[in-house]
Amino acid sequence: MSTPRLDPVSEQAIDWMVRLRAGTPTAAMQERFNAWLAMDPAHAQAWARLQERLGGSFNTVRALDRRLPGQSEHARQILLQPHASRRDALRVIAGLGLLGGGLWMGARSPLGDSLLADLHTGRGQCESFNLADGSRLSLNADSAVDLHFDDQQRLVILRRGELVIQVAPDPRRPLRVRTAQGEVRALGTRFLVSQEQDASRVVVLEHSVEASLFDGTQRVLQEGESALLYARRIEPVSGDQQHRADWLSGRLNVLDEPLENVVQALRPYSRGFVRVSPEVRDLRVQGVFPLNDPARTFAALAETLPIRIDHYSPWLTLIRAKTPKQ
Repeated sequence: MSTPRLDPVSEQAIDWMVRLRAGTPTAAMQERFNAWLAMDPAHAQAWARLQERLGGSFNTVRALDRRLPGQSEHARQILLQPHASRRDALRVIAGLGLLGGGLWMGARSPLGDSLLADLHTGRGQCESFNLADGSRLSLNADSAVDLHFDDQQRLVILRRGELVIQVAPDPRRPLRVRTAQGEVRALGTRFLVSQEQDASRVVVLEHSVEASLFDGTQRVLQEGESALLYARRIEPVSGDQQHRADWLSGRLNVLDEPLENVVQALRPYSRGFVRVSPEVRDLRVQGVFPLNDPARTFAALAETLPIRIDHYSPWLTLIRAKTPKQ
């Protein structure tokens, strides 16, 4: 059976991956890469697919090496070669596909993210970590990150969830947090980053950061400012959003948010599946709620909103509109 041939745009994306990730890219190379991304939406889509498949800095290959020692070592070595060719990269990617769909699917699942991540938290668990450079990293519940710290860089890859980081100064190696949509670059500052469904949220708690997308779009955010990073745009968020870091103190501080957003913030602390009916998702909520007791928070919401909360088991909660008789 012949091996399926990739389309030319995907091959170009792999070309760029080999050039950018195998060594330290020059400013000129980065500019050429940004121009290639901006040339055609298909380029950015192909790049995003490749990063999802291999992880932004080969984390998936590295993780597979931990899970399957010996079988993926050869692949990792080829991909990290400074002079690796596109043909070598294509051969490695094809070979990794032969490791089994179940392993790839597991690596892309929340459980797989936790098992393969460098640092992670479980359901209902927040934890802080002292990093090698002196920075302080805090992870919200059900979050996972990879760390790439060496003599050339300080890079945190947010796989899932939400983090707050107090950055230790290092003018030679500005710390970056990478998400599915882009990167946040900081130097001696404190900020929050969360990975949401279609965007990354950035809230500057101290000093300033530079947010950038993979197509080169950039925006500087000052203390107290925040923004949502989408694939093709950076959208400022009005109002002070610093209350979003209150999970560090075990609180969910809500200032006129839709009910769906509140439930989404509670899901990492709740057992089982919580579903919100479409007719009540946009109800506005305001208040301060405990994160360590989601059942209490759901009960408080039912007292102030026209909703009912039904617990069918410890693993299933449905939130829907009250009927006139209720």
